[in-house]
Amino acid sequence: MQQLGEILIAEGVLTEHQLMDAIDEQRQRGQTLGRTLVELGLISEPQLVRALAQQVGMEFVELADYPIDRSAVAIVPESVCRRHTALPIQIDEGTLKVAMSNPANVVAVDDIRTITRLRVVPVVATHDDVLAAIDRYCRSDAELQDLQGEIGEEQSGFDLADMSAVIEDDAPIVRFVNLVITQAIQDRASDIHIEPSENDVRIRYRIDGVLHEMQRAPKTTQNGMVSRIKIMSDIDIAERRKPQDGRLSVSHQGRKIDLRVATLPTVWGEKVVMRILDNSTATMDLEDLGLREANFERYRASFTKPYGMILVTGPTGSGKSTTLYATLNQIARPEINVITVEDPVEYRIPGINQVQVNVKAGLTFAAALRSILRADPDVVLLGEIRDQLTAQIAIEAALTGHLVLSTLHTNDAPSAITRLIEMDVEPFLVGSAVDCVVAQRLARRLCSQCAELQEFARDQLPDKLQARVHTPTVMMHVPVGCSHCSQTGYRGRLALHEVMVVHEEIERLAVSRASSAEIARVATASGMESLLVDGWEKVLEGSTSLEELLRVAK
Repeated sequence: MQQLGEILIAEGVLTEHQLMDAIDEQRQRGQTLGRTLVELGLISEPQLVRALAQQVGMEFVELADYPIDRSAVAIVPESVCRRHTALPIQIDEGTLKVAMSNPANVVAVDDIRTITRLRVVPVVATHDDVLAAIDRYCRSDAELQDLQGEIGEEQSGFDLADMSAVIEDDAPIVRFVNLVITQAIQDRASDIHIEPSENDVRIRYRIDGVLHEMQRAPKTTQNGMVSRIKIMSDIDIAERRKPQDGRLSVSHQGRKIDLRVATLPTVWGEKVVMRILDNSTATMDLEDLGLREANFERYRASFTKPYGMILVTGPTGSGKSTTLYATLNQIARPEINVITVEDPVEYRIPGINQVQVNVKAGLTFAAALRSILRADPDVVLLGEIRDQLTAQIAIEAALTGHLVLSTLHTNDAPSAITRLIEMDVEPFLVGSAVDCVVAQRLARRLCSQCAELQEFARDQLPDKLQARVHTPTVMMHVPVGCSHCSQTGYRGRLALHEVMVVHEEIERLAVSRASSAEIARVATASGMESLLVDGWEKVLEGSTSLEELLRVAK
C-alpha cells in the first residue's frame, strides 16, 4: 500500500523536505502524520482526507460540487444521517452510494443497509462537507406537509379552552412549530415570518437579508401555531388585540439559540415574527466586520479615545448592533465600567451591565441614561437615539468624559449631524460631542463555489462609478447558483461602510446648520468614501456583485 507521504509528494502537495520535517515533528508530538501535517499548515483537511481515501483505495468526493440525488437522500432518516455523519448521495440498480467522514464505521453501514435494504458503498468526504450537505438536503419539508394534514384534522375546532393541543410535547402542532424553527436555523435564516391571509398561513424565512417563502399551511393551523409560540415565549395567550413581545430559547445541535418574538394583529389574525439571535454575533471581532484598512484606522482612532460620541447609522437590519457589540468587545476591559441601555437586550454579554428599557414602568431610554450616569460608567452603549431628551443627555454625557456609542436612523453618515440638530439639540453641542459616524448596509456575499468572472463595458456602470474606471472594460464576478448556495448565487453577507470623522471644519458646518450635502462634500474631500465607493471596492475584490451593490447602495 502506498504511504500517505508518497501520495502527497506525488500530487505536488508536499515536498520531500517538508515531509521529513513533519515526520520529526510527528515523533515529538506523538500523533498521526496526517494530523501533524494539518496542524503545521502544510496541507488542508480536504487534502488529507483525499490522500487517506487514495491510500485505502476509496473514492473521495467534494459534496459542494457533487450532483446529489435527492431521492437517495430521502430514503434514510435525517436522525440516522446526523448520528453517523453519513449522507446517501446516489442510488443505482440496488446500490446506494453513501458519503461518510469515517467509512470504517461498520455500524453506520449496517444501519443504512438495514433501513434501505440496498447494498451500501461508502465513499469518503470531509466531516464538515458531510454536515453541510446534511443541513442542505435533509430538509423537513415532507414531514411538515404530513404534520399539516394531522393539524388540519385536529385543529378545525380549536378553542383556547382546550390547551392540550399546544402544550403536549408530542402534539402535531408542537412538532410543526419545532420543525419550522429548526429548519430556519439550518437554513441560516435571521427571521421567521408567520403571516395569516384569508385562506391560509404563509411561512417565510429571511436568508441573507432576502425573504423566501418556505411553506403555506392550512388556515386551520393558524390559532394553534400562534398559541404555541406565545406559550413558548411567555406571552399572554388570550390577548389578540394588541402587539406583544417575548423571548424564547431552543436547543439546536447542542447549542442554545435565542429567538425574539413579536406579534402583530392584522385583519386576518396575528402575524408572528421571530428574530433568530446568533450569540456568536455578540462575540465578533472588529476585524470580522469587513472594514477596509483606511476605514478601520479612522474608526479605531475614535473608539480608542476616552470620551466622545460614536454613532452607527443605517436602516433596520443593517448590522448596527453587531458593529456596536464588536466595538464593545474591543474596548471592554476589567478596569473600565461598561453599561448598556437597550430595547430589547438581544445578546447577553458577560462582564457588561445591560439595562432593558421598560416603558410601562417608566424606564425609558432617557430615564435609564440619566440614572446610569450616576453609576460611574466609562463607556455607555445606548441602543438608539429616538427623541430630543435622549439625544440631549447622550451628548452631555459625551462632553463630560464618557465614551457614548449609539445608533441613529439616517441614510448616510453626514445626515446624522443634521438629524441631531433637527431634534433641537444645540448645533455647537453636536459639533463638539460627535467624534465619528459610521453608516453601513449589508450586502449578500457571492458564493465562493459558483461565482464567475465576466467582462463588463465601462459604459454599463452607473455614472458615479464610471469615473473610478480608467479602462474600456472591467472584470467582475457575477452570481451563478449551485447546491452550496441553494441556487441563489449568494451565501452569507458582508457590510459596506461609510466612516466620517468629525473634524474642525465639519464642526463649523454643524454650528452654521449646513445641509447634509454640504457636510458630505467636505467629508469626502477629507478622505471619507461613500457606501457606493466602499461597495465598489468589494465588487472588484470579488466579495459581492454589482447588482447586489446597486440593490443596497445607490
